[in-house]
Amino acid sequence: MNEHENFSTEAEARRNAPSRPWSSGETARQDTLLRYLGAVATAAAKHAGTEAQAPTTPPSGTRPVPPSAPLPPRSASEPALPRVRDVMDVPAASLREDLPYRDIARSLAREHVGALPVVDAEDHVVGVVSESDLLAKVAFEASGHRPGPIGRLRERRIHGKARGDSAADLMTSPAITVLPGATVAEAGWLAALSRLKRMPVTDRDGRLVGVVRRDALLQSLIRDDAGIRTEVEATVAACCPPGDRENVEVAVHDGIVELTGRMPPAALARLVAEVEEISDVVEVKNLLTAA
Repeated sequence: MNEHENFSTEAEARRNAPSRPWSSGETARQDTLLRYLGAVATAAAKHAGTEAQAPTTPPSGTRPVPPSAPLPPRSASEPALPRVRDVMDVPAASLREDLPYRDIARSLAREHVGALPVVDAEDHVVGVVSESDLLAKVAFEASGHRPGPIGRLRERRIHGKARGDSAADLMTSPAITVLPGATVAEAGWLAALSRLKRMPVTDRDGRLVGVVRRDALLQSLIRDDAGIRTEVEATVAACCPPGDRENVEVAVHDGIVELTGRMPPAALARLVAEVEEISDVVEVKNLLTAA
């Protein structure tokens, strides 16, 4: 192996090495993450055929309507899905537009969050201020850097924003928001797409009614083992003749389904295939034997 090949091998090994020691709960954590990503992917697939709405410039003097997760029509026979209103935090902390940046920093520290929505006098969400906005302001002031006349437009915009002293000056606008009636899966998809840990929840007029955390969406998206087992048992009842259902036992642990017992070969293959398609099932351990 020459020097270049040796360097490439070492670099690949460094990339593949974990950045922290492997903990006893790491496998379960990764399984949970995969189940969450699967639920978000399902929500994203439902939106694949929906045309994205391009932002429009509102008439002068009007308040821009914050984007929200769209709600597809639901048939009467479709089972009720968990909604944002079921998992959001109420009341939600917020910042007034004229709040000075030092008070913004105190509010973020007091609430133990990295960002807070900014509201106007009527509680309409007009933007979001984050720790990174405050850090950018401090960094620009400390560096003394000023963009030149031919400086990049983005740099001039950041500099102009960093010169502000109030929430209205520093905030990112418009804010990405979600409606209380949006499904948890839709909100999870929007949070993943926007890389947000917390999203303001607004009514249809844009007024703040709560905030939803990404970890709350995660926990709501992932069914517990009891819920998975109920669906697996229903699948067993649908796949097996009445006389064979009692011969099949179902166990679920951390999303892993274990099937034991005896059943006809044709029904066995169909059952395993259908259980593998159930949402939140991480793995199927097929310990069934042909009757």
